[in-house]
Amino acid sequence: MNCQAQKPNIPQISHILGIDYGKAKVGLALADSETRIAFVYTTLPNDKNFLDNLVKIIEKESVGKIIIGIPTHVNHGEVLYEGEKLGARIAKVLPEISIEYQNEMFSTKMAQANMVEKGMKNVGKFDDGESAKIILQSWLDKPYSI
Repeated sequence: MNCQAQKPNIPQISHILGIDYGKAKVGLALADSETRIAFVYTTLPNDKNFLDNLVKIIEKESVGKIIIGIPTHVNHGEVLYEGEKLGARIAKVLPEISIEYQNEMFSTKMAQANMVEKGMKNVGKFDDGESAKIILQSWLDKPYSI
């Protein structure tokens, strides 16, 4: 009889990362494909170490899909948004990760309103993660998202 302990066959849950990309700070939110509920993860400084730090989080949290917020304007064909540029940078480093884009219109205003409603102070310092959560939850709420 073989008495070696066997590892349980537990399926790995894939996480989805939401990103609110800003010039100074980048808000991150996470959700999993089962619960479909987004939560604030963290805010990273948008500095020279940003992409390395982001990749570490993606690997640590077993992220399988990334949703990046971009503004939706009529003249989108004429401009490549910063969020799309970020998506291209991530795709070069992690080509196996699926990247999609979500309309981020009013996400910052909604985030600030949510935070004020919860009684938080200095919402401008902390709204990036909440904005990422709103972007990700908007994507998750679409019937065809996953």
